[in-house]
Amino acid sequence: MSTTSEPLIEESRRIGKFRKKSGSLGFAVRDCFLGTNIPFRRSRRTEPSSGKPIRLPAYSLKCFARLTRPRKSKKSPLRFVFWLIYARTVARADRLFWLLTASTHLRLSLLQEMYKKKRKSSFHSTSFPLTLPIKAAVAAMKHTRGLNWPTSFEAHRQKPGDLDLLDWLRAMFGFQRDNVHNQRENLILLLANVHIRLAPKPEPLTKASISRLSKFSSVLQLDDRAVDAVMNKLFKNYKKWCKFLGRKHSLRLPQDRHEAQQRKILYMGLYLLIWGEAANVRFMPECLCYIFHNMAYELHSLLAGNVSVVTGENIRPSYGGDDEAFLKKVITPIYRVIEKEAKKSNNGKSPHSAWCNYDDFNEYFWSPHCFSLGWPMRDDGEFFKSGDHQSQNKSGKSMGKSNFVETRTFWHIFRSFDRLWTFYALALQAMVIIAWGGYTVNEILDKDFLYDISSIFITAASLRVLQCILDLVLNFPGRHRAKFTAVMRNFVKILVSVAWAVILPFLYFGSSWPISLPVDLKKWLGQVKGVPPLYMMAVALYMLPNLLAAVMFIFPMLRRWIENSDWHIIRLLIWWSQPRIYVGRGMHESQFTLFKYTLFWFLPLSSKLSFSYFVQIKPLIRPTKDIMKVKNVHYAWHEFFPNVKNNIGAVVSLWIPIVLVYFMDTQIWYAIFSTLYGGVSGALGRLGEIRTLGMLRSRFHSLPGAFSACLVPSEKKQRRGFSLSKSFAEVHLRSADFPNNKLDTLGNYIYSFSSFCRHHQARELKQRNLLNCGMKLYAASEKKILSVTGKASNSFEIPSNNLFMMVYFWKLLHLLRHYTFCNTDPFLTKIREMDLLLVPYSSDPSLKMIQWPPFLLASKIPIALDMAAQFRSKDADLWKRICADEYMKCAVIECYESFKLVLNLLVVGENEKRIIGIIFKEIEASISKGSFLTNFRMSALPTLCKKIVELVGILKDGEASKRDSVVLLLQDMLEVVSRDMMVNEIRELVEFGHGNKEVVPRRQLFAGTGSKSAILFPPVITAQWEEQIKRLYLLLTVKESAVDVPTNLEARRRITFFTNSLFMNMPRAPRVGKMLSFSVMTPYYSEETVYSKSDLDLENEDGVSIIFYLQKIFPDEWNNFMERINCKKESEVWANEENVLQLRHWASLRGQTLCRTVRGMMYYRRALKLQTFLDMASENEILEGYKAVTEQGEEEMRCHRSLSAKLEAIADMKFTYVATCQIYGNQKQSGDRHATDILNLMVNYPSLRVAYIDEVEEREGDKVKKVYYSVLVKAVDNRDQEIYRIKLPGEAKIGEGKPENQNHAIIFTRGEALQAIDMNQDNYLEEALKMRNLLEEFNEDHGLRPPTILGVREHIFTGRVRFHYGHPDVFDRIFHITRGGISKASRGINLSEDIFAGFNSTLRQGNITHHEYIQVGKGRDVGLNQISLFEAKVACGNGEQILSRDIYRLGHRFDFFRMLSCYFTTVGFYVSSMMVVIIVYSFLYGKLYLSLSGLEAAIMKQALMRGNNPLKAAMASQSAVQLGLLMALPMVMEIGLERGFRTALGDFIIMQLQLCSVFFTFSLGTKSHYFGRTVLHGGAKYRATGRGFVVRHVKFAENYRMYSRSHFTKGLELMLLLIVYQIYGSATTDSTTFMLLSASMWFLVATWLFAPFIFNPSGFEWQKIVEDWDDWSKWISSRGGIGVPANKSWESWWEEEQEHLISTGAIGRFWEIVLSIRFFAFQYGIVYHLHVTNSNKSLIVYALSWLVIVAVMLILKVVSMGRKKFSADFQLLFRLLKLFLFVGCIGILCILFTLLNLTVTDILASFLAFMPTGWAILQISQACKPAVKALGLWGSVKALGRGYEYMMGLVIFAPVAVLAWFPFVSEFQTRLLFNQAFSRGLQISRILAGGKKQR
Repeated sequence: MSTTSEPLIEESRRIGKFRKKSGSLGFAVRDCFLGTNIPFRRSRRTEPSSGKPIRLPAYSLKCFARLTRPRKSKKSPLRFVFWLIYARTVARADRLFWLLTASTHLRLSLLQEMYKKKRKSSFHSTSFPLTLPIKAAVAAMKHTRGLNWPTSFEAHRQKPGDLDLLDWLRAMFGFQRDNVHNQRENLILLLANVHIRLAPKPEPLTKASISRLSKFSSVLQLDDRAVDAVMNKLFKNYKKWCKFLGRKHSLRLPQDRHEAQQRKILYMGLYLLIWGEAANVRFMPECLCYIFHNMAYELHSLLAGNVSVVTGENIRPSYGGDDEAFLKKVITPIYRVIEKEAKKSNNGKSPHSAWCNYDDFNEYFWSPHCFSLGWPMRDDGEFFKSGDHQSQNKSGKSMGKSNFVETRTFWHIFRSFDRLWTFYALALQAMVIIAWGGYTVNEILDKDFLYDISSIFITAASLRVLQCILDLVLNFPGRHRAKFTAVMRNFVKILVSVAWAVILPFLYFGSSWPISLPVDLKKWLGQVKGVPPLYMMAVALYMLPNLLAAVMFIFPMLRRWIENSDWHIIRLLIWWSQPRIYVGRGMHESQFTLFKYTLFWFLPLSSKLSFSYFVQIKPLIRPTKDIMKVKNVHYAWHEFFPNVKNNIGAVVSLWIPIVLVYFMDTQIWYAIFSTLYGGVSGALGRLGEIRTLGMLRSRFHSLPGAFSACLVPSEKKQRRGFSLSKSFAEVHLRSADFPNNKLDTLGNYIYSFSSFCRHHQARELKQRNLLNCGMKLYAASEKKILSVTGKASNSFEIPSNNLFMMVYFWKLLHLLRHYTFCNTDPFLTKIREMDLLLVPYSSDPSLKMIQWPPFLLASKIPIALDMAAQFRSKDADLWKRICADEYMKCAVIECYESFKLVLNLLVVGENEKRIIGIIFKEIEASISKGSFLTNFRMSALPTLCKKIVELVGILKDGEASKRDSVVLLLQDMLEVVSRDMMVNEIRELVEFGHGNKEVVPRRQLFAGTGSKSAILFPPVITAQWEEQIKRLYLLLTVKESAVDVPTNLEARRRITFFTNSLFMNMPRAPRVGKMLSFSVMTPYYSEETVYSKSDLDLENEDGVSIIFYLQKIFPDEWNNFMERINCKKESEVWANEENVLQLRHWASLRGQTLCRTVRGMMYYRRALKLQTFLDMASENEILEGYKAVTEQGEEEMRCHRSLSAKLEAIADMKFTYVATCQIYGNQKQSGDRHATDILNLMVNYPSLRVAYIDEVEEREGDKVKKVYYSVLVKAVDNRDQEIYRIKLPGEAKIGEGKPENQNHAIIFTRGEALQAIDMNQDNYLEEALKMRNLLEEFNEDHGLRPPTILGVREHIFTGRVRFHYGHPDVFDRIFHITRGGISKASRGINLSEDIFAGFNSTLRQGNITHHEYIQVGKGRDVGLNQISLFEAKVACGNGEQILSRDIYRLGHRFDFFRMLSCYFTTVGFYVSSMMVVIIVYSFLYGKLYLSLSGLEAAIMKQALMRGNNPLKAAMASQSAVQLGLLMALPMVMEIGLERGFRTALGDFIIMQLQLCSVFFTFSLGTKSHYFGRTVLHGGAKYRATGRGFVVRHVKFAENYRMYSRSHFTKGLELMLLLIVYQIYGSATTDSTTFMLLSASMWFLVATWLFAPFIFNPSGFEWQKIVEDWDDWSKWISSRGGIGVPANKSWESWWEEEQEHLISTGAIGRFWEIVLSIRFFAFQYGIVYHLHVTNSNKSLIVYALSWLVIVAVMLILKVVSMGRKKFSADFQLLFRLLKLFLFVGCIGILCILFTLLNLTVTDILASFLAFMPTGWAILQISQACKPAVKALGLWGSVKALGRGYEYMMGLVIFAPVAVLAWFPFVSEFQTRLLFNQAFSRGLQISRILAGGKKQR
């Protein structure tokens, strides 16, 4: 150490001693300087434990010695200032700040300012590192040295520093001005936020740097690590793309450090400017890489001064120079190509193979061939050619489908997950072989068994052939773009697989052929008996690739290395297994994760296979063998194959349902085991540990420690991991836990939250005139921690019982509830409940104890009084009984101390004070001696307490007129104490006449003498006094227990969840400055923003308005609302405009409105401001409160030193909220009130930003064209003001609307994370406090790859049903903006746009995690029709997903077990739902075949003859379709964990009583219908569900339109099958057996036919039924036409229902016809059972039955034509014609009855036969609509369709009408179904019976 520093160190020690004596003056002086623009420097840190002195830089010591040299100036305090700074530096080696330069004038001015201030803030000392990174980033951006500017920009560069690097890029490449401004802010915030988190902290500036940046002397240099961190993340995808294509990247850096930083910022700025202006091209990340690659190369050439070989001049950018050159010349041409292809989609109706989507265009840049496009891009390049293969010229190929073609077929289910279905098939074959042969475990080495089981390899080879053929056929439309190697690979794989499929059976069945093999090989192969040796060799060779795959499965790191390798030999090896594409490489997890996946899936698969074998397959083997042995079957119809062996038809009918259940039931087993695993995981994660307020009380002492561990920032690293117990009972806070020693206690930390919330609450409630809330500052003298005994403690260590921390933690918890519920939503709790939860904001130092919240102390005083009044034992025993209840002891002590304090403040007379003091002294002396019960009679204690209550009540009211009453009460209390309670007289009391004996006259105490008053009444009213009196009154008067406080369920839920989450495993919160910055984005179109007055008061047809509905659904909150606005009647609310405004917000915050969402998301900002304040404020500022430090004087405001302004700045740095209101511009122009509501939201939340698409008509030459802009606005002076306006190449929406809306606004987001929030979501302040913890998950270890998407839980605030649908996930913003965004937008295929973000992230080596410790609110659809629309949308989306390349790649690139998870959690659920319906159909049609053919009768006859009970049981069994009930297990487990399993069981039973099974069975039909139709025909589209309140009765016609095809027709078909089977079946002998057999089927039928009416309000009310019938009759008879909507005419609706058949292809029409053929089975089977046939089995009988159909059709046609031609002019002729036809029909029937034995039963059976045939003809005609129209028969088809619709409507409507006759049915429906079914505690009867409101 240098000798120069030794005396300085020695002197600093003396100064340090002086500092300890001088208090906080040193800090205040230091803070004065740290708040200025004087730059400071940090020295290198040394370890304090080393014992070595700190070595300071020599130049710093010289500077210090110069500045601290003694001066003759009168400004000598300056030396004292620097000594204090230096002493502080030595004391805290980690906070070493040095003053480098400062002028004398500035020093003096600062000193003068310091001495003028009464209060100094240390906020600025911590604001210094938070604000400097911004300045550092700005300075780095302005470092333009060495750049050559165009001549046009010289005029702008007159002032140095006006232009920066992005301006230079704009000048060179022609970017838009606002794009440059936008991305400048984006890049600066990115660099600054990364810079501030660097560890170790940035190095100090050098002298050269200081001189070079003299103009910005207050700015630290931007650290290279920050630049590198942002650059590496931003260009990670680009570098990977270059490596994949074998190209060297264009990021060339110079050697000089400063020039290298400049170059890096230029590269980052260039990419961001390209991205910011790319518009729809942002969905094509590799296209952006291509553009950047070429432009970065040009940038390097510009900076290097390269000269063109052709011109000899410096290289210039290819597209630079002109304004908007980049948009016009680069982005617009690419956009036009995308737009042209998007138009070919015909709004999603065209086949996907007919046009190119975003993925097709992007994958063009996955091949090195993309570089043939050149730069500048060639107009005749392949990319810019039309996608129409027919019109392509001969000079080159066109742009078409690339690596994948989305072809509509169900074969994608097998193609994408071929390994799953192959496993199923092989396992099924193996189990059938074992069961059929009756093999046991001991026979597994038997030669017969080995021979039989080895046949599975033949099946595997056959399935491989199928897979290869599907790969070729389904990708055939993309042959134009396919590579030669890919085509050759497909053909070679087909040839090889076909070869194996031929060779293996050939060798298997040729076992008897003589072969000659080497002796050793023959000996080795001979060990496996029974299997042909050649076949074994072939199998071994065939399995070799699978063995290699197994090795790579066991060692996933090998698989990752191979897939990411660029070695040509490796590429050649993997070329055979899978094509080499850019995504989907290296997705495999670590070995430990793989082991967990394998272990998890081993259990459900083992259970599934065991169940299938022992329950499904093995019991069916013997009946199958018996059926195959049945001979001499007498068929009941004409059998085409009467000689077929083994009754194959019966066997197939029996086995198909079983096989389908086998393929489906893994979904159920997965649900069971995932439920169990999730339950264990949730329990280990401490989910639901605090479910009730009782549990909250039991864990109360642990909550402060948990809060401190989770939410209080600390420099210490928190160890994350599972432990069986987490104890937070003892938390010791040290100064090291809080930076700068500013937060010495957790109480101060939490008190600051109290002040913060009180400040906002007082301000906002004052604006609303809801509450005149005063605030008192925390006493500065309250620096001691007082224990419950009242003894002061000077130690800052929290006592072991944590009582101090408990009080302040509950203060925080109460404030969360009070501020969130009572400020922004102030009506969840009553005022009295709020008082019971309140602890004093300020404490009196003389009250030496902790004050618990009153709800814990409620009823304790009355109980203690009764106990003391009846107690006759010793003092110690009484005190022991009181102390048995901790809260009772605290209540007794607090009441005593509080009343003592009240008397001291109330009584001011000297004699009176002396008497009171004597009494208290006597009481305390007796207590200390243990003689209190001896010296005082307890029988009078209740009387005394009654007087005290009266006195406190008067003091609470504070009425001056009751002064005499106060005097009398004081005298009475003195009388009770002195005469009734005291056993021994006290001399001093006797002197005043208050002894035990009567003394006359007595002196009148407390009355005062003359002008001198003995009592101070009314007392001085302060906030502290009011709180103390109110609290004392509550403690004395509340006699009931407060265990149910608060009573509001939502308040309870939020309190318990927040406290429970503190015990869950979450990262520790960093300081605000070191947290990740983030944005929130909410897409909005035209939904409700804020309910207007007319909306609330508008009544529907039932006389129910929204406000009336809310009054009934939220009765407690409505009463609280009325209480808080001081209104007794509803009419008073409507009479006051201020109250109406409050009412609008009250209602809007209970609906699914944008207002609710914005309010919730802005809690993030409030939480950040609070947490910033706590991080930065001094101890005194925290004690004084948030309000005191934010209300600065004028001088401080001028100096920009307002703490409030700084908090706003930090919040802006860390948080951005953008609402993407797509049509806000059009709404403004049209005067839509939604625009005004959005503007009001921006005014109320100044930091809210709104992005919208502005459509402007601009003139270009002689033409006027529409130009589109992305615009960002904010509110200024109650008007919206533009911030940025960025021109777009065209219309933004060319794909799906929501992702396009997100995409145009994503450029306005900021930060490193992005949370996607839907318009109908909500947030809570207490949850916003945990956002720092959640964002830290990005830095946590979650396996091989860091998280890229953080999933969080949702609370469904509109009901209990919980869905997860992609929001509110938090995205790694930089990761996703460089990889295509947070969603995909291709029309149709990306209908469920959110889930594709997860697919894309996973395929690009991202990682998705889920976290349960934080939640947001989510609104869901609450009506059956709304839910059905939503489920239809999701089912259609899954139907499109199964066709997508993302699912295909995930299914092939995942390992086997992750593939299973992917399948069963996405499309597999919908495949299984569809298979359940197919099982029902296959079972019933199988029964129909057996019964109508006569096979069932023959089999049952033989079974009865032989007594074959297994065969009879097999024939009379039903398929296991009702196992779907197990799908409810996840819901039961979730409720059980979060609310208790007893509650879960009760809820499950109640839900069943409320017909929950009916609802889920009905939704099964919705899922299966729309999923299947989408896969087969397409037609997926967004379905607006509406987000309003469901308070209306849905008409029958509307229900019929919505559910006719998805449920009603299918339900009627199943009902017809059941009826036919009941009539002709032989397996059941009576009706009871039949009902037991078909009960589940009838339940399904009844559900699909009548559920919409059961869940319809007033669905069985007779008057509604009559109105519904009239409406339906009018609708079905109405003619359609152009412009007639579907809800007005049946014809319009009927045409609309066939749209999917118009857009489907030939394959779709073919399968529609094939599926319709099933209806002919009814006619074919039933006609042979008619008596009129006389048991004739000839085919002529069936042919003659068609004559009947033709005759009926002709009759109907004649009547129809006669009505058209004769009804007007020849009415009589038309009547005669009808008479002739009627007589003819009657005559024919008479002949048939007489001659051919026709019976009435035959007529009824004919209806069952011919009705399905007519429906089949109708369906086939619709599928062949063009041909039918050409034949002129479409009118007849339409008439036939109308007739069928009318009959179906009658069949469905009749039972509803019959039930409506009985009033009790309607009452039953209302009370049972709608009591907690769709909403919390909703009683629809109160709403529907409410009718018109009476005001």
